[in-house]
Amino acid sequence: MHYKDYYATLDVPRDASLDQIKKAYRKLARQTHPDMSKATDAEARFKEAAEAYATLKDPEKRAAYDALGHPKAGEEFAPPPQWRHEHAADAASFDDLDLADLLAALGRGHHRGGARGPVATPGHDYENTVQLSLEDAHRGTTLSLDLKEAGGTRTLEVTIPPGTREGQKLRLRGKGGKGRHGGPDGDIYLHITLAPHPVFRADHHDLYFDLALAPWEATLGAEIEVPTLDGPVVLTVPAGTRSGRKLRLRGRGLAQGKAANGDLYALVHIDVAPKPSEAERALYQELSRISHFNPRAPKETP
Repeated sequence: MHYKDYYATLDVPRDASLDQIKKAYRKLARQTHPDMSKATDAEARFKEAAEAYATLKDPEKRAAYDALGHPKAGEEFAPPPQWRHEHAADAASFDDLDLADLLAALGRGHHRGGARGPVATPGHDYENTVQLSLEDAHRGTTLSLDLKEAGGTRTLEVTIPPGTREGQKLRLRGKGGKGRHGGPDGDIYLHITLAPHPVFRADHHDLYFDLALAPWEATLGAEIEVPTLDGPVVLTVPAGTRSGRKLRLRGRGLAQGKAANGDLYALVHIDVAPKPSEAERALYQELSRISHFNPRAPKETP
C-alpha cells in the first residue's frame, strides 16, 4: 500500500481547521475540474483532491489517517499492528485495499469490535470513441451506444450537444459501471472525432472550403452562391481577387454551444477552361495584346 499525503494534496497544514480544508478543496476542485481545465492531468488531480477531502472532512477518517503518522508520499507502508488487532475482521483484506478504501472501512467502525460493512467501491469508468459527421457535430444528435459489461451488452442513448468539436471529450456522469456497497456509479468518457467531409475542412469551430473562380469573376468581382452547413448563401467576391485569398463568411462555421458560431473561409484559386472555344481564344488573344499586366513582375511594397 502506498501512502498519500492528503494534507499536501490540498495544500493545508496538518492542523488545518475544517473550514480551511473545505476552502482549499473548493479552490482546487474549480482549478482541476475536467470541464474547466485543459491540463492533461486535470482529471487525476481532481480525483486526488476529492479523495483527500472525503477523508479529512470526516473526523473519524481523519483521526484514523493521522494515526498512520507521516510517511513520505508514495512510500510503501503497512497499517500499524494495533490497527490489525482492533480491526481483525478487515485484516485479511488490508493488503488488497487502496488507502482511501482502508480509511473508509475503518471509519465505519465506531468502537472496537463494532460491526463494519463492506467497503464502498465506485463503478468502473468506460471510454469510447465516437465519430460524427460535421452536420451532426454542428446541429447535435442522439446516438445509441453499446456497452459490453459482465452481465451482457447494455445499450445507452447518448445526446450529443450542438457545437461538439474534434478532439473533445464528453463526460456522461454516472452512466458507467454500477458502484458496489453504496459506492458511486462510474462515468463514461466519449472521445469525439469528425468524419472527413466532401466539401469542408474543420479547424476547431472554423470551416474551410476551396472556391474556384473564373478569370473574369476574379477580375471583375461576382456574387456567387456557396454551400454552408445550414444551406447555400451568396458570397460577394471583390473585384481584383487573387488566387490564394481567403474570403470570410462570419458565423457560418460550426456551432459552439452558447457562443457565436465559428467562421467559414473560402480559399480562392483561379481556374481556366481546359478547352476554350475559338471565340474564347480570340478574346484571350485580344486581351493579351492590349493588357500590360505582368503577374511575374516584382510586387510594389505597400
